[in-house]
Amino acid sequence: MGTDLTRIGQRARKEPGLVFTSLYHHICDVDNLRACYDTLDADKATGVDGVTKEEYGQNLEENLRDLSGRLKRMGYRPQPSRRSYIPKPGSEKGRPLGISCFEDKIVEEAVKCTLEPIYEAVFEDSSYGYRPGRNQHRCLDALGRTIQQKKVNHVVEADIKAFFDKLNHEWMIKFLRHRIGDERVIRLITRMLKSGIMDEGLVQASEEGTPQGSILSPLLSNIYLHYVLDLWFGKRVSRQSRGEAYYFRFADDFLACFQYKDDAESFVKRLEDRLEGFGLQLAKDKTNCIEFGRFARQDAYKRGAKPKDFTFLGFTHYCGKTKEGYFKVKRRTSRKKLGQSLREFTDWARKARHVLRKGQMLRKARIRVLGHLSYYAITDNLERCSYYVYRAKRILLKWLNRKSQRKTYTGAGFNQALAWVNWPEARVRKDLNPCRRAEAY
Repeated sequence: MGTDLTRIGQRARKEPGLVFTSLYHHICDVDNLRACYDTLDADKATGVDGVTKEEYGQNLEENLRDLSGRLKRMGYRPQPSRRSYIPKPGSEKGRPLGISCFEDKIVEEAVKCTLEPIYEAVFEDSSYGYRPGRNQHRCLDALGRTIQQKKVNHVVEADIKAFFDKLNHEWMIKFLRHRIGDERVIRLITRMLKSGIMDEGLVQASEEGTPQGSILSPLLSNIYLHYVLDLWFGKRVSRQSRGEAYYFRFADDFLACFQYKDDAESFVKRLEDRLEGFGLQLAKDKTNCIEFGRFARQDAYKRGAKPKDFTFLGFTHYCGKTKEGYFKVKRRTSRKKLGQSLREFTDWARKARHVLRKGQMLRKARIRVLGHLSYYAITDNLERCSYYVYRAKRILLKWLNRKSQRKTYTGAGFNQALAWVNWPEARVRKDLNPCRRAEAY
């Protein structure tokens, strides 16, 4: 599968306008389906049928041949996704996810692996979310260096209201047809989009949207926003701006940077109409145009105000200074994300004390803290990372000592236990210094 899809990617790069008319056989091939089965995680939640990877694999070859046969004769019908909710700040019910059945996950993975090389050849550099070799840190690095080194004085932070729930199916198919001419692939994706959601035992038809949690959803969302926002900004907005203009997007989170205020204000006005034309809605309460850049601090002080900041990808960006007193873009963990992380750690520790031994609980806690630091421990953010590590230790000690009526640890004993599990310290794990000129990756 890898060789065939590499050739597809090479051809897509050489011929940006090429429409691929023969792709479906890659999705149906038994070897390809087997490779997709191998890549799937066995520990993920199950769909409405409750089938796990282990159960599906008991008669793997027979199941894959049957699946391949149904795909070839267009007899495959994806089952409804199971609605699940994960905690979301500001929402009592939580963030909705759609959990596909295991067999549907195999097909989703096959479609994703077939289409991804085609679209990776044409996606804009401004898109960073859910793409091979790209992540949040790369996006933050490019954003910080752009504001630091380019003529940026204004930042527009915007938000699309319920993007994954409002994605328009008709527009999605129209966008796919720009590169995909194989009608069987289009028909299969249409069935996936309209497979429905099972929530509390009731199946609801899917007339719009694509479920978060689906393997294919990130790619489909990138394709949709590539045509709705990325190309529009690169070919229209930036070219029609009086000064410099830059744009960054990670999934459905995006912001734009401008040299002049009138360009930024014009973008906000045009953005609402642009989104509405494709069935999307701008969240006006979360859309702001702020003064931000090397002159923002001194201009704010002249007005007797504080320089404004903005939040993107979990970090609050603010106008700081170097040791020499020069302007520098700095970041810290947003207060909202810091509080959310500590609440999640507290909930975990309270539940874990009943089911884990002391040593297991210490090791699991270490892994959770390392996970937090691997993302948030970047340049200029050590203060908030140190605070998180300190609070996590106090929370852990509290709930370890509540495992029984007698205290489990004294202060000295707890410090020895932390040393035993090699408890992590707050140090810079990602160098995102915006003042440097060379890439660190």
